[in-house]
Amino acid sequence: MPEQQRRPTLMDVAHAAGVSRALVSIVMRGAPGAAESTRQKVLEAARDLGYRPDSRARLLRSSSTKLLGLSFFSAHAFHAEIVDAAYAAATSRGYELALSAVANGRPETRAIESLLDFGSAALIMISPTLSHQELAGYAGQVPVVSLLRDDVGDTVDSVSSDDHAGIRMAVDHLTGLGHHSIVHVDGGTAVSADQRRAAFRAEMDRHGLAARILAGGPTEEDGLRAARSLRADLPSAIITFNDRCALGVIESLRADGLKVPDDVSVLGYDDSQFARLSYLQLSSVSQDAPLLAAAAVDRAVDRIEGTQAPAHVVRTPHLVVRRTTAPPGPAAGQ
Repeated sequence: MPEQQRRPTLMDVAHAAGVSRALVSIVMRGAPGAAESTRQKVLEAARDLGYRPDSRARLLRSSSTKLLGLSFFSAHAFHAEIVDAAYAAATSRGYELALSAVANGRPETRAIESLLDFGSAALIMISPTLSHQELAGYAGQVPVVSLLRDDVGDTVDSVSSDDHAGIRMAVDHLTGLGHHSIVHVDGGTAVSADQRRAAFRAEMDRHGLAARILAGGPTEEDGLRAARSLRADLPSAIITFNDRCALGVIESLRADGLKVPDDVSVLGYDDSQFARLSYLQLSSVSQDAPLLAAAAVDRAVDRIEGTQAPAHVVRTPHLVVRRTTAPPGPAAGQ
């Protein structure tokens, strides 16, 4: 029996035409943004390869006129909570939600373009890492809402949490308990890491305290690595970039025989499901996933329905105090 021939894909057409996959998607959807000469070159390549659009995607486009596309990073627990909340928010506005994950081997552009291929009327991108030019390119096709990142230019809507206010609450809480030796384990290159670093420096300076910052990241492994470097000069309290990083910090401290919060207080960020685990009960800055999701969906729908121009919405977080923060112990370096 002869081997079944592989069906040509958008990427095959892109290679044959010498253009990007995104540009092929624009041409195949009949969207504006491609020069006529480029459009003809893409269509010719598609004909030569025998490419035909996926009938399932075509059916979805024809039957779902109210579809929002949402891209997220599969490794981020807080993103999953926003996704859950976004379903309810979209339903309340009469829209369906299509998801596309950014994961190992699946870059952000591919996740976004798949949402466009399915006919999304607007895109919601959680913590996008794309450049302003790339974001503007997508915004030229459909309304785009950036969630958790606000430095996105004038053509893209944004919904974000006030990171400076969140860090202020964290620092005020710890200094109010009597802590003076406070370390921030930052988020490395993650979205919002720069804002939280700057806020920590400013708030520690406001209290007349030295701002000590360690390189970290958004994962448990990042927290573990950062905490190990603290052994020689242990602070009395640690503020982490997010809750996953806090889990790694706490694991490292406990492995060294230290107690949280008796020896070191630890405060996370996001108030994710991790923070609420019964054995952990992590104090954390809450960004309120349902409110953020609802605001992002509202922006997307309002843009689709043509009622508003791009806007930037900022939500104020709040502090949730649980069992990992307390006044410094007798041996702590206050």
